[in-house]
Amino acid sequence: MNIAFFSTQKYEQPFFERSINKHPQIEICYFEQALNEQTALLAKGFDAVCVFVNDTVIALVIEHLAEHGINTILLRCAGFNNVDLVAAKAHNIKVLRVPAYSPEAVAEHCVALMLTLSRKTHKAYNRVREDNFDLNGLLGFNLHGKTVGIIGCGKIGLALCNILNGFGAHVLVCDPYATLGNYTITDLDSLLTQSDIISLHCPLNEQTHHLINDDAFNKMKPGVMLINTSRGALLNSKACINALKTKKLGYLGLDVYEQESELFFKNHSDEINQDDIFSRLVSFKNVLITGHQGFFTQEALSEIANTTIQNAIEINEQRPLTNEVL
Repeated sequence: MNIAFFSTQKYEQPFFERSINKHPQIEICYFEQALNEQTALLAKGFDAVCVFVNDTVIALVIEHLAEHGINTILLRCAGFNNVDLVAAKAHNIKVLRVPAYSPEAVAEHCVALMLTLSRKTHKAYNRVREDNFDLNGLLGFNLHGKTVGIIGCGKIGLALCNILNGFGAHVLVCDPYATLGNYTITDLDSLLTQSDIISLHCPLNEQTHHLINDDAFNKMKPGVMLINTSRGALLNSKACINALKTKKLGYLGLDVYEQESELFFKNHSDEINQDDIFSRLVSFKNVLITGHQGFFTQEALSEIANTTIQNAIEINEQRPLTNEVL
């Protein structure tokens, strides 16, 4: 089985090479290019493609893939909002994903954003390097005793709940599928109005697109902290800017961004940023943005590689599909 990997980064190749060592029937060709209408031709001659979060697997791309004989789309991530499942089904293309690679990796990064924003360790680091030990402007707050609202309590959300319980936080959860646990299940409006910190962990779909908008911000406490390590389009970025300007939003931590496909996973340090909304967001001193690295641990990359290759083997050997989306 020959697989064309798109949007490949050097850091992930060793993990996949180790994973296929025992499976000589699997061959991988790595492409740095993202999969889109212009690059779909690269898939010609392969059996499957493997894509990541910012590849554009729309209907026209899927049509091109089908023309090139592709019968499988392997996602090396959990989300599949970037794949047109209706088009894939129409062309009889299987879609498989990695549903859970390391929930703790993302949950721990989420807490890292919370603590960095609260305790301002990033600012203290820069001060000390310049022999400035002044504490003014570095006042933080405890997570202990705070009310933290988690929107979406799948495996990542549950891992975050467990961590926050260790801090002594009061955890609220809004999720239609949530079962009883060491947290309080509530509705979205109650979570928005009661939480000191809100963290997003739900999938992106028609119902959750721009879930956090002007109306949602109006319901929140003044100075609330908002964290998003899920999908960028859960937030209305312009509404975030308005909330930051009025100080309704006191802290914003992002590991994802609505238009991140044009920015993340690449070095743009020698370029002028053309994204005015992103430039405005990073200009606020109470905003912390990382470049979609919540998943980026050794354990998570190993699990992503192993599960992706296992998905490919199940397709190749016509076994029951463990992680089939479609």
